[in-house]
Amino acid sequence: MAPGHAALRDALDQYFARLRRDGALARYAERYFDTSRGVERIDAGVFRNRIKAQLPQFQRVFEDAQAASGTEWRLLAAIAYQESQWDPMAASETGARGFMQLTEETARHLGVADRLDAKASILAAGRYLQNLKTKLPQRIAEPDRTWFALAAFNIGIAHLEDARILAHKQKLNPDLWNDVKKTLPLLAQPEFYETAKFGYARGGMPVAFVDRVRAYYDILLRTQPLFDPRLHQTAGTFDSAAR
Repeated sequence: MAPGHAALRDALDQYFARLRRDGALARYAERYFDTSRGVERIDAGVFRNRIKAQLPQFQRVFEDAQAASGTEWRLLAAIAYQESQWDPMAASETGARGFMQLTEETARHLGVADRLDAKASILAAGRYLQNLKTKLPQRIAEPDRTWFALAAFNIGIAHLEDARILAHKQKLNPDLWNDVKKTLPLLAQPEFYETAKFGYARGGMPVAFVDRVRAYYDILLRTQPLFDPRLHQTAGTFDSAAR
């Protein structure tokens, strides 16, 4: 600061000290300066082409799911693209099927009778994501709350909790995604999973999953309009402007 502005300097020091304490500064740095989450140029080109060619066929379904579940439609679309590239008939080698790549067990848990029913799968995924958010401690703020829910969507809330406990043990912040994403991969190593309550987990997978979903979501936020249903369901929703 220029000489003679000591009061402004002190106010700025206090402001940044508060941002460091509550984790906001780390979130801003991760949001705006972390380049590891980007989509490869070729993949981004394919995604943009499919936004034009395929997304219009399903956008209303995503919007209806947002109105019914509270999960923002562009986030649901990003999850679906990561899971199936928006192919309702997609099948994986592990037996997952459909738009949201549900296993038989997960489909039963979510009440989806036909995994190839894109509308039912999308709605179930939206409700499931909101349910996962309710199981997280209330003190976890957005957008970390959404990233944690996405990780749990991929690997399960139990393994996510193991990673949060491990983050606390390592003097990291268990309520910040940027810290917990460092401990999740450790759950694949014996020295860590042998003492974890829920044991071994392929913890690198949810980290990659969240990064990819966020990358697609960023593109959709820039290119697709916000859906504002007449009857608002605000409980558990995520205002993307706060990202």
